[in-house]
Amino acid sequence: MGLLGSDYSSHSNSKLGEQASLLHHLPLSVALFNPPKYKRERAQTSSDSNVNVNEHQTCDFIIEDVPHLTNFLPDLPAYPNPLEKSQAYAIVKRTFVSPDDVVAQKIVVQKESPRGVHFRRAGPREKVYFTPEEVRACIVTCGGLCPGINTVIREIVCGLNYMYGVDDILGIQGGYRGFYSKNTINLTPKIVNDIHKRGGTFLQTSRGGHDTNKIVDNIQDRGINQVYIIGGDGTQKGAAAIYKEVEKRGLRVAVAGIPKTIDNDIAVIDKSFGFDTAVEEAQRAINAAHVEVESVENGVGIVKLMGRYSGFIAMHATLASRDVDCCLIPESPFYLEGQGGLFEFVEQRLKENGHIIIVLAEGAGQDYVAQSMHAVDDKDASGNRLLLDSGLWLTQKIKDHFTNVQKMAINMKYIDPTYMIRAIPSNASDNIYCTLLAQSAVHGAMAGYTGFTVGPVNSRHAYIPISRVTESQNIVKLTDRMWARLLASTNQPSFVQNCDLALPSSDVVYSLLVKVDRADQV
Repeated sequence: MGLLGSDYSSHSNSKLGEQASLLHHLPLSVALFNPPKYKRERAQTSSDSNVNVNEHQTCDFIIEDVPHLTNFLPDLPAYPNPLEKSQAYAIVKRTFVSPDDVVAQKIVVQKESPRGVHFRRAGPREKVYFTPEEVRACIVTCGGLCPGINTVIREIVCGLNYMYGVDDILGIQGGYRGFYSKNTINLTPKIVNDIHKRGGTFLQTSRGGHDTNKIVDNIQDRGINQVYIIGGDGTQKGAAAIYKEVEKRGLRVAVAGIPKTIDNDIAVIDKSFGFDTAVEEAQRAINAAHVEVESVENGVGIVKLMGRYSGFIAMHATLASRDVDCCLIPESPFYLEGQGGLFEFVEQRLKENGHIIIVLAEGAGQDYVAQSMHAVDDKDASGNRLLLDSGLWLTQKIKDHFTNVQKMAINMKYIDPTYMIRAIPSNASDNIYCTLLAQSAVHGAMAGYTGFTVGPVNSRHAYIPISRVTESQNIVKLTDRMWARLLASTNQPSFVQNCDLALPSSDVVYSLLVKVDRADQV
């Protein structure tokens, strides 16, 4: 077994010994930041998470590795990568990613800090474990819509075909249940040529419908040996279950996940595709609300944006706009009445400017809304909590307060652009990002990796164990500088210091503290 996987064995112990001896002649301050000496042993698999962990001898350098087909199929043959003869890659200085290349999860460190967690760098390998003629790949999209899905589909198809010469690619229609209840379609570069110009998903989608045994039965019956799964948190958990069943049956099937969530709540990776497009499109709704409230006396505009558990779209859209007076997100509880409350802030801004814009993430204030509506905690087919309409609730609360309590006439304007944002094609930035995600996934599957997801970690694309991106959610850290920048930009109350004055229950405060603590550990 090589340093980072079964297909790497070309680096000798003598080379590592030379590097280690050089470290002894360097000053301590230099040696601390030079490549460490590795344990050359087979990665051990954690019993509870399928995360392979290689450790540096001093136990401060950790590699969270991804599974490889040779872990359970040790006699699998390897082949030279066709990219060796690719005209596109002929001018590349280093065609293949080195087996020693890893990506650090944490890049801001102190001199005495541990090296910390690293992931395998994404990209083409010198050896592949599939020949183009034997590959039968399939692509499936699950969950809600998001700008960029069609771009990912297109680039997986084109990447497999143009870079590796694969012709047999299937599209699974209608999400996970499409494996066993719907027909497939053949995908070629010509068929997917212009789908990136459309919103939605070319393959259709659905929530739920995951039956691991039925899906793997179908994969086996159809002779599929590469599975590309595009979806969010629940979808990636399903991908992990598929990989485990494939491994259990000893099938030569590579399972690759491409994380999709417009809310940007996938852990570990820098951001999810479609997020930039969503923030950009949200500006149109905020601008429209601003025009409306500026044109009337005492105009109050509320714009509700996506953000079930994470307020990234609302936060970034607010920072980008500069017209927003207050941003409310799920991570930060707020209160309406009393000193420092939202009502007081709205009144103050109306007196100062004659209007106010509030951006509200859909998950914000759910405890308030549930209390006032006596709602039942229902869930959708994906297991997500069904949210109440906090936008309409807040609109009515503000209107009632100023009409009945303050005896002050206001003009309310409420805009909910959620489905308009979800349905648009991805912008230029996301199109490039989707291309990198798709090509990285193709390189990983062809190299024999499985049970992995792909994404940028500190701007470098990496292969990440699926369990790492599903074990927690990415949320806005209220103790981070980005939220402080927003508060400085809007000059709104933080609500946190007085959040116990009017919260429905202590559970909300506890939930906030837990979220912040979990986020600091990610």
